[in-house]
Amino acid sequence: MAETPDDKPGDDQPNPFKGTPFEQFFSGGAMNFGAMPDLGQLFGQIQAMMQPYDGPLNWDAAVDLARKSVAQQPDPTPSAKESDAVADALRLADHWLDEATEFPSGITSTAAWSRAEWIVGTLDVWKVLVEPVAEQSTKGLAGALPAEAAAQAGPLLGIIGKAVGAMLANQVGSGIGELAGEVLTASDIGLPLGPAGKAALVPTNVAAFAEGLDVTEDDVRLYLALREAAHQRLFAHVPWLRDHLIAAVTDHARGVELNAETLQQRLEEQMRGVDPSDPSSMQQLLEGGLFEMPQSPAQAAALERLEIALALVEGWVDEVVGQATEKRMPAAAKLQEAVRRRRAAGGPAEQTFASLVGLELRPRRLRDASTLWGSLRTRQGTEARDGVWLHPDLLPTSADLDDPLGFREDAAAPDDLTEDDFDAELRKLLDGDDPSSKDAETDDVKGDDAGTEDTGPDDGADRG
Repeated sequence: MAETPDDKPGDDQPNPFKGTPFEQFFSGGAMNFGAMPDLGQLFGQIQAMMQPYDGPLNWDAAVDLARKSVAQQPDPTPSAKESDAVADALRLADHWLDEATEFPSGITSTAAWSRAEWIVGTLDVWKVLVEPVAEQSTKGLAGALPAEAAAQAGPLLGIIGKAVGAMLANQVGSGIGELAGEVLTASDIGLPLGPAGKAALVPTNVAAFAEGLDVTEDDVRLYLALREAAHQRLFAHVPWLRDHLIAAVTDHARGVELNAETLQQRLEEQMRGVDPSDPSSMQQLLEGGLFEMPQSPAQAAALERLEIALALVEGWVDEVVGQATEKRMPAAAKLQEAVRRRRAAGGPAEQTFASLVGLELRPRRLRDASTLWGSLRTRQGTEARDGVWLHPDLLPTSADLDDPLGFREDAAAPDDLTEDDFDAELRKLLDGDDPSSKDAETDDVKGDDAGTEDTGPDDGADRG
């Protein structure tokens, strides 16, 4: 297509984006703003994704795409036998973990999910994680324009905002669909994606993971059940942890800084070579990560906080499961290494998620964190190891992970907690037999058990 300057004599319409980051989008290269048929062809390519929707992202389109993605391979609903096997494995896992950690069971129900059921079961949390990204991307479009250009282009900005939501829905749907083809449990990526208290495995993916390990599928199922049950205990009895992890993800998204220069560069990169008459060219734009911007200082800080927290969670689970299986499961060491390698390497699905949310959900320092927790238990006991989760201020830092064997050799509780206060709070945390205490907000705890957090059922008698 020949390039036509936006100020070509005879053009009826001036380009309101002239001199702005959107000039390349609507002039020269693939499109000419003055030639409205070209613009119509462009948006015609994404019309199917532009159905009315509320919010910054078209979740109906994203979920539909994710489900279509998993449907490309057999995805049977788990049978009653498989569901019973998962429930039995989780029940045995909880029994073994009783001797490995001071935290009591956090499981209120169990489930065997198909891949499609994993998508549905984790959707509420995905919305919390992804919508800030979509919101910032949409706001950035208008914010990067001078006021005069934004006023002139008002109607088009509305259309573009919806287009951005549609593009992100495409990326989100593809990413979640890919993850659904790989995840093994509800807590597999380290974030609490499922409903609070619901421990779930994905039998189809568990069977695929077991292939080639030279370990029985029963052992693989039990080992993964131990990891899932350990995650559930930690999230149930450390009330601030769920919000701490999710806040780090959303803070990373909200730290996106769009300015005219960076936005223009990204637009030029993505629009170069796009032919509105070529559907495959349009698809490349939809999948191209249009708003993958350079990381801001706020994002870097949120990412470091998340990476350390994920490493500490996964390291604690690794250490506790190692203790629970040490004298009971000969295959545990092989399975531990397989899980560590899988988490460290990541797969195409995690890379896809990294591109759409802007961060990788891999605990880079899992081994250091596991060593740190194990060393602390050896020196000071299980209660001291688990007591570190009492407050976020007590958690190990990046520097502590550099010297995992020396953590807490001369550490003390925060200055505002006396030794007696610390012991009292630790006892309340560990004596969490009353189900209502599982949902108590840390900020509301002043020596009583009042206050609950709406994170799920509180009836511990519903364990599967």
